[in-house]
Amino acid sequence: MSTKGDLVRIVRTPAGEIKIDTTGKLAGRGAYLCPRRECWRAALDGKRIAQALKHPLSPEERACLQEYMAQLPEEEDTTKDEQ
Repeated sequence: MSTKGDLVRIVRTPAGEIKIDTTGKLAGRGAYLCPRRECWRAALDGKRIAQALKHPLSPEERACLQEYMAQLPEEEDTTKDEQ
């Protein structure tokens, strides 16, 4: 389990745009994902994000989310817990 602050929020705005909400304050329907590539990969491949946002992702929206996913770490950094 993670707190909201540890997760990345994706939001469908009232205008229908899909955005990554770094502030957690954008209006609209949101979905939360852990900040690791494998979580994003599973959510995008399984269409979970589209289901959570109740909005099919366009190829452009999917590409934007995949671009963000590419900068995320593969695995959670556990070394900070050991210090």
